[in-house]
Amino acid sequence: MKTTGMSRPLDSLGRIVIPKEIRLTMGIYAGDSLEFFVDPEACLLSVSKYNGVSCKMCNSIEELTYFKNSFLCKNCIQELKENNSDYKIPIPVVRKTISKEKRPSIPLDQQLEKLRELIRENPNAKQNEYAQQLEVSQSRISMLKKLL
Repeated sequence: MKTTGMSRPLDSLGRIVIPKEIRLTMGIYAGDSLEFFVDPEACLLSVSKYNGVSCKMCNSIEELTYFKNSFLCKNCIQELKENNSDYKIPIPVVRKTISKEKRPSIPLDQQLEKLRELIRENPNAKQNEYAQQLEVSQSRISMLKKLL
């Protein structure tokens, strides 16, 4: 389990509000039934969305068998048996990241000199116009202006 950093008080009737973020993440909506689990030794209370007695794979409620803390229907068990020999583990798709070409870095003194020239040529130009001409960001222009 991981901590969420959220806490909620019990009201006078012993009720608690489950935060909206947690409900959305867990797919719990108004009217859904919840199942409670208790570990008295660890003083731990756990809540889970109640799915009832149904197949873990297809949610069928007919011809269920209990296997390793889960219910499985006869059809899903049969399908697993049939596909067992044919099943191939999918090869994970590795996506290549497209790297942007790095601009050649211009030394600070050259950037300052170019900005000085641009300001002399176009004293009324906006900061974004200087940035486009020098091929740098507006924040870089601001920093260069401070150094001038």
